Amino acid sequence: MATSNLLYCLSVLSLLPFIASITIPLSPSHPNPNPTSDGYQRINHHVLSSLTRAYHLKNPQITSTTTQIFSHSYGAYTISLSFGTPPQTLNLVMDTASNLVWFPCTRHYRCDNCTSTGSPAIPSFIPKQSSTAKIVGCLNPKCPLIHSTQDLQCQDCDSDSTNSRNCTQICPPYFIRYGLGSTGGIALSENLNLLNQTISNFIVGCSLTSSRQPTGIAAFGRGPTSLPSQLGLRKFAYCLISRQFDDTEKSSTLVLDSASDSGDAKAVGVSYTPFLNYSEIAGKNAFSVYYYLSLRSITVGGQRVKVPYRFLVPGPDGIGGTIIDSGSTFSFMTGEVFEPLVAEFVAQVTNYSRAQDVELLTGLRPCFNVRGAETLSFPELKFQFKGGADMALSLQNYIALVGDGDAACLTVVTYGSAGPEGVIGPAIILGNFQMQNYHVEYDLRNQRLGFKQEICT
Repeated sequence: MATSNLLYCLSVLSLLPFIASITIPLSPSHPNPNPTSDGYQRINHHVLSSLTRAYHLKNPQITSTTTQIFSHSYGAYTISLSFGTPPQTLNLVMDTASNLVWFPCTRHYRCDNCTSTGSPAIPSFIPKQSSTAKIVGCLNPKCPLIHSTQDLQCQDCDSDSTNSRNCTQICPPYFIRYGLGSTGGIALSENLNLLNQTISNFIVGCSLTSSRQPTGIAAFGRGPTSLPSQLGLRKFAYCLISRQFDDTEKSSTLVLDSASDSGDAKAVGVSYTPFLNYSEIAGKNAFSVYYYLSLRSITVGGQRVKVPYRFLVPGPDGIGGTIIDSGSTFSFMTGEVFEPLVAEFVAQVTNYSRAQDVELLTGLRPCFNVRGAETLSFPELKFQFKGGADMALSLQNYIALVGDGDAACLTVVTYGSAGPEGVIGPAIILGNFQMQNYHVEYDLRNQRLGFKQEICT
């Protein structure tokens, strides 16, 4: 890829293959190289990032192999992927609610609010060092998929013209907003290297500038340019190790499976619930990349929370429904769901006093004083899904000890009284904190989600 082409792209920006089953390491992930040591501030960061992530998701812009998954202190999990010839390896955040795989690109990668003075340079993919990197042209049939439109206009590139083959216009630059940042760049066609297999003509974003997004995204959503779609996966599954809001060398696994011939067979001990086919809501095509689930009820200590039905089922106005999102830390619930949940939870917790000072510091509620308690006792939180699949969470999946461990808080967030108005999108977003030590299976062939509790090591 010529340097002149890259400079041109920078100036512009300023204005299915076969694989078997692959297992990849999955790790917890911190864009800030110097995370605060203040436990309350760190929890508050996760609250804010979960809320802004929820706002983005509700208002979107646009044979077996195994890999490791690593956990990070900023609330995300990453995997390592290799692109190009020769391969260049980068750590990317696993995100089940986005469509485009992208990575930091070029030596002059600009990322605002990503590093502090003296921090090492952000690892980037260097296109000119790869003999297989190609800029995606405007007439490439995958270009409209990146921009979620079939009406993409390519100037001087009339598809009916005899000169269309000589068209040099590139696919228009992309711009993506996330909960705590954004990124923009150009599309590349490149080799994706998975162990001993090479997937050619893989569409990936070459990001030239970002805000608060130093690490690229491994998109696992339902969109046409996501990793599962481009690899033709029948299934993928992961197990998220327990997180303590710090970086760790420990990892669990992510399995990519495109050769599954299990049909409708169910794995032992796994509960399944169907995905909802929600391809378009109130004109928001971006919602189609989410994995919507049919949540029937929420119970606290066996008592059913009185949740208005219209928030459990997505409506034609784009409001309601439940999605699962590996890119969110804490689960989000809209106020009409969150407030009844908190009321039921507080009513049942009579063995601890409220820690409202901690609630103000962290942004979580309710929080309780547990100083001196040898063991913790809280009512069980359970999600019941269509198909009889019940997710009874362990205490570590919905209660977090904060500060010096003197307080315990419910790890579900919502907008405050001054929250955004007119927000549509899912009413409930299940985050990765709630998925710790769960085997989570995305059975794309049978359009269902499977899960079971499991120690992830």
